[in-house]
Amino acid sequence: QVQLVESGGGLVQAGGSLRLSCAASGGIFSINGMGWYRQAPGKQREFVARITTSGSTNYADSVKGRFTISRDNAKNTVYLQMNNLKPEDTAVYYCNADHEVNRIRVVLQWGQGTQVTVSS
Repeated sequence: QVQLVESGGGLVQAGGSLRLSCAASGGIFSINGMGWYRQAPGKQREFVARITTSGSTNYADSVKGRFTISRDNAKNTVYLQMNNLKPEDTAVYYCNADHEVNRIRVVLQWGQGTQVTVSS
């Protein structure tokens, strides 16, 4: 089983930056990709960014050019660098890990979530 531990959330003013971290442990060799989702109050959880084991990245249109997902394989950690934050970025951010079964992506685990609040 994969365990994911998140950190880095907090309160920041609009235009500011935060870096979220997600450290994976346990069955890390089963992971194909890791990503970030977020959920604002009253809204569905939405995709933010994902990075694969090969380093390919994908971003939601709403965060392109502002957020950067990266990984440090030595630390088994994925980061989400969030720049030029906007109030609409306010949400609980969740890290997840996935793998592929018969070319179908399956979520392995979710982190506990970390609150990001952006004030105007």
